[in-house]
Amino acid sequence: MLSVKQDLLAALAAELETLSPGAGARAAFENPKVAAHGDFACTAAMQLAKPLKANPRALGEQLKAALEATPAFQQWVDAIEIAGPGFLNIRLKPAAKQQIVREVLAQGAQFGYQPARGEQVLVEFVSANPTGPLHVGHGRQAAIGDAISNLYATQGWKVHREFYYNDAGVQIDTLTKSTQLRAKGFKPGDDCWPTDSENPLAKNFYNGDYIADIAQAFLAKETVKADDREFTANGDVEDYENIRNFAVAYLRNEQDKDLLAFNLKFDEYYLESSLYQNGHVAATVERLIASGYTYEQDGALWLKSTEFGDDKDRVMRKSDGTYTYFLPDVAYHIQKFQRGYGKVVNIQGTDHHGTIARVRAGLQAANVGIPQGYPDYVLHTMVRVVRNGDEVKISKRAGSYVTLRDLIEWTSKDAVRFFLLSRKPDTEYTFDVDLAVAQNNDNPVYYVQYAHARIQSVLRAWQEAGGAGVAALQSVDLSALQGPQAQALMLLLAKYPEMLSAAAAGNAPHDVTFYLRDLASAYHSYYDAERILVDDEAVKLARLALVAATAQVLHNGLAVLGVDAPERM
Repeated sequence: MLSVKQDLLAALAAELETLSPGAGARAAFENPKVAAHGDFACTAAMQLAKPLKANPRALGEQLKAALEATPAFQQWVDAIEIAGPGFLNIRLKPAAKQQIVREVLAQGAQFGYQPARGEQVLVEFVSANPTGPLHVGHGRQAAIGDAISNLYATQGWKVHREFYYNDAGVQIDTLTKSTQLRAKGFKPGDDCWPTDSENPLAKNFYNGDYIADIAQAFLAKETVKADDREFTANGDVEDYENIRNFAVAYLRNEQDKDLLAFNLKFDEYYLESSLYQNGHVAATVERLIASGYTYEQDGALWLKSTEFGDDKDRVMRKSDGTYTYFLPDVAYHIQKFQRGYGKVVNIQGTDHHGTIARVRAGLQAANVGIPQGYPDYVLHTMVRVVRNGDEVKISKRAGSYVTLRDLIEWTSKDAVRFFLLSRKPDTEYTFDVDLAVAQNNDNPVYYVQYAHARIQSVLRAWQEAGGAGVAALQSVDLSALQGPQAQALMLLLAKYPEMLSAAAAGNAPHDVTFYLRDLASAYHSYYDAERILVDDEAVKLARLALVAATAQVLHNGLAVLGVDAPERM
């Protein structure tokens, strides 16, 4: 049907060009809001009426007659109707809709993919401080970032997944102090371990049980591996630097395990500390000073970020000589651009909203050729977790929050991914653990996966009875696919590539979850309306081809989300 649509668009473009030179380039079909109005809609007559000084309905009648005379419309279109002031409602012949089944079966896992475009995109996500286990908010970010990466891949982009480690700064000192005290035998509640929220010193300590685990491993002189490097503890509780390096490596290793449980791999782990070690932060300061967009006040170095749309100027270097967070962020994004990533997408929590204007201001002030609006941002809210009807707020392991691994262990990797992707990123979300493990139609991931498994069961039954296999279905006669449920299912299959393109353009993986639920619903309706393994061989093969194509698209869509498509349930 995609090839059918292209044929019809080409015919429409030719007729529009005849009516008004240049109009052919704007040839397009819309999806009618009401299915009863047809399969495609065309508003070209209304758009051209004013420049051509013509009555839109009369122009619509003229365009209708011209299109009905073209070979493409004669082959694939059943009827064209004029509606309202000049809408063209186009109804396809069943044979036109049936073409999508062949296209899906022929392209398989590549259905919906666009050709390589020769461009690369860097998607940065999770980027958790190496100070504790990944929490549920990191999980939402992981699901969103990985799905967006997959969406870009379907559109021909070469995708680079990157995790940025804030392994420098105050929070690492807090981790080190906490681990050192645990290694010395102290624990939360001791006099030297303040926990009073009104006591500023309380912020200098982490209370989770995982700190005790790090201290124990340190005293045991263990070796831990974090992605591409290893570090061995020396067990000396007075060696602050050794404790620091070991604690960071230990938690990076723990976060690697969290990501492995989520079936997520990154192409690169980029360390904030490397920006200092390689001189990128110092070079960025020099570049900003040379640009003339800085000034000194009260012993601090400021950036004139208001000249680039920020609501106030920002401190780059504090009076004590240390840098604020946003300066290494600017240096990091200059490196992204200079590494060849003209398109960058950052997935971050909504609490980072204030950093957008200042980072973009710094990049413009640096004057290194970075376009305005670079990078793109997708912001997400945090997640509430409900179990047995009550909100779960803490994890003993983490001390103050529910971890990603908790959620996976309570439910499954697939449920966590699908659920965390089922709403727009910037909307509040409550993760219902009980719903995520329910095996019924109220559980959206179960509903979609069950549709795929149900189809596989039908295909297995056919093959066990002597059927030739899915590959043989590519060439069967599809003319028996005439019923309304079959027609609706085929139309929905045809919308998959268009949905993928729109979801990628809008950084909107939730659109994929909506589509898959609609597709599963359409399949279940079809299954309930028409038996598939009937005695009539031609009818049976046509229906098998349709459900096999549906299974393929369900599989493809779930793969974009990082969710499995089970053969059995």
